[in-house]
Amino acid sequence: MEYEIKYKPSYALLEVNLKPGESITAEAGSMSWMHPTIEVHTHMRKKGLLGTIGLALIGGQSFFVNEFTATNAAGKAGFSAAPLGDVDTLTVVPGKGFIIQKAAYLASEKGVNLDIEWQGFTKGVFGQGLFMIKTSGEGLLFINTFGAIDKHVLGAGERLIVDNYHLVAFSDSCQYQVTKFGGWKETLLSGEFLVTDITGPGEVYVQTKNIREMADWLWTLIEPRVQAKAR
Repeated sequence: MEYEIKYKPSYALLEVNLKPGESITAEAGSMSWMHPTIEVHTHMRKKGLLGTIGLALIGGQSFFVNEFTATNAAGKAGFSAAPLGDVDTLTVVPGKGFIIQKAAYLASEKGVNLDIEWQGFTKGVFGQGLFMIKTSGEGLLFINTFGAIDKHVLGAGERLIVDNYHLVAFSDSCQYQVTKFGGWKETLLSGEFLVTDITGPGEVYVQTKNIREMADWLWTLIEPRVQAKAR
C-alpha cells in the first residue's frame, strides 16, 4: 500500500493511496477526508477468545472500525487522531504481532487481525480505561500517540517498566506483568498507579505524554469555574 505520514511529529496525518479494489481498515471517526471513489463500510470487531464473557469483563466495550475501499478508480484518504502527537508504522507478519492500546490504533491493512477479546485484555489487568488489542496476521499497522513516540528494542531477558498511561504497544514476543507502582502508599501518592514490567525480546513503544495527567491538569483550571457556577 502506498502511504505518506505528513506533518510529523506533533500534528501527524496518515495519507493512503488506494488502488482499485484495495482497502484499509481504520478506527471509526479517524477519517479526515477522502476522494469520492472510495466506499466506506462500518462494522464491529468482536472476534476473540472470550466471546460474550470477554465483553462482560470489559464492561461491554465495543470497537467499531470503518473499511475504506477504492471502487472502480484509485483514491486517496487522510486519517488522523484526536491527541496531538505522532503517527508511526508497525509491520505485522505471521508469528510476529503486537499488543497495542485501543486509543493508539489508527488504521491497518486488511490482512491484519484485530483481536479485542484475548485473554490478557480485561481492564482488571491493565487498569480501568485502558483497553488493549492483540494484532496478528500480515500487513501494515498504523499507530498514533499522545506526544512523540519513544521506541525501545529489548534483547532476550532485558526488562523495561512502563507507566500504563504511557504504554502504546509492545511485541507479542515479550513477556509482561502488570503491577502497582511500589507499595499502595507509593501508588496513591506518586500518581503512577499501574505499570507494566515488560521482558524482551521485542520492541516497546512509549508515548512521551500522559493523557490522564493532561485531563487532571485541565480539571484544575475548569473546576473553580464549575464550583463558582454551582453556588
